[in-house]
Amino acid sequence: MSDAHDHDEIGVGSVDREVDPATVGPQPGDLERAIAAQVRAYRLATGLSVAEMADKVGISKAMLSKIENALTSCSLTTLGRLAHGLDVPVTALFRGVDSDREAVYVPAGHGAQIVRRGSRSGHLYELLGALRGQHKRMEAVLVTLTEASEVFPLFQHPGTELLYMLEGRMAYGHGDARYEMGPGDTLQFDGEGPHGPEELIELPARFLSVTAYGDRAEG
Repeated sequence: MSDAHDHDEIGVGSVDREVDPATVGPQPGDLERAIAAQVRAYRLATGLSVAEMADKVGISKAMLSKIENALTSCSLTTLGRLAHGLDVPVTALFRGVDSDREAVYVPAGHGAQIVRRGSRSGHLYELLGALRGQHKRMEAVLVTLTEASEVFPLFQHPGTELLYMLEGRMAYGHGDARYEMGPGDTLQFDGEGPHGPEELIELPARFLSVTAYGDRAEG
C-alpha cells in the first residue's frame, strides 16, 4: 500500500535537514584515531606489551607507540604487518572510521502527512521518516482508516511490503487472494502485485506499512 511514486504532497510535520558537506565522511585525523583504537584494543586482547607486539610485527617500539596514539599515519605495509601480527583482517583496523550514519527520529504524532491516490476524508497516511539518496531502501507509513469507502484504490509498486495490523479489522487483498486481518496479524507480499484494502470490518483500522526497496540508486 506504500507507493513511493504516489506521494503528491507532504503536509505539516515533516522536518527538513541540512547537512554541511564538510562534515560528511571521515575528517582529518579520524583514520589515524580509528586505527590507533583498534590496534591498541587488539594488542591488549593478546596480552602483549607494546615492545613485544612491535618485535612480533617487525617495527620499532616507538613507531607502534605513535600508531597507538594516533601520532602518525601507517603505510599499507605497516598495516599489513599489524593485521598479520594481531591475527585480524586489515579491514578490522579501520572500524569506526565512518561511524556517523544518518538517522531519522520521528516523535509520536509528528510524522509527515502524505497525500496519495488512496487519500481522502478519513484516510490518513503518516510517513514515519525516510533516509535519503542511496540509503533510502525502506519506507514506513502509519495508515489510519476511520471511514469506510465504497471503492478502494489498488496499489502496485517495486519492492516487498509488510503490513502489521495495530487496531480494528479489515479485509486486505493481494492479487486474487483476500486476507482478513486483526490486531497482531502480519501480511508480507510482493509490491508488484495489485493490493489494497477490500473491506473495513471494524473501525478505526490502523496498521503499519513497511516497504523495502533493496539497493536503488534514485534519491
